[in-house]
Amino acid sequence: MKKRYRIKKSSEIDAIFKKKMVKGDSYFAVYQSEDEHALHFRFALSIGRKYGKAVDRNLAKRRVRMIVSEFKDQFIKNKLFVIVIKPQSSTLSYQDMKEKLHILFLKSKLMENEHE
Repeated sequence: MKKRYRIKKSSEIDAIFKKKMVKGDSYFAVYQSEDEHALHFRFALSIGRKYGKAVDRNLAKRRVRMIVSEFKDQFIKNKLFVIVIKPQSSTLSYQDMKEKLHILFLKSKLMENEHE
């Protein structure tokens, strides 16, 4: 996943959290916003220390980044979003993570539904 797809500035991340447009389940939460001038979607990840040790947190972030890169062609271009990885998701396998996130992306209307 190229770095141009990532949100790095904490001010941008805080602005997304302040809009409170959120969908979630017991494993993940997705906060979102729109940028009228964006050429493509951008995202950030948030994971707390309660998740586990640094090795476990880094593995979870790598997995979620990979999942986002697999779906990158389906995302709506002007969306900004932050994925919050909750501690309970440490029990999920990669395939389960992918399914849960896909459902969450469709619920939050970040992706174009392939059935329409």
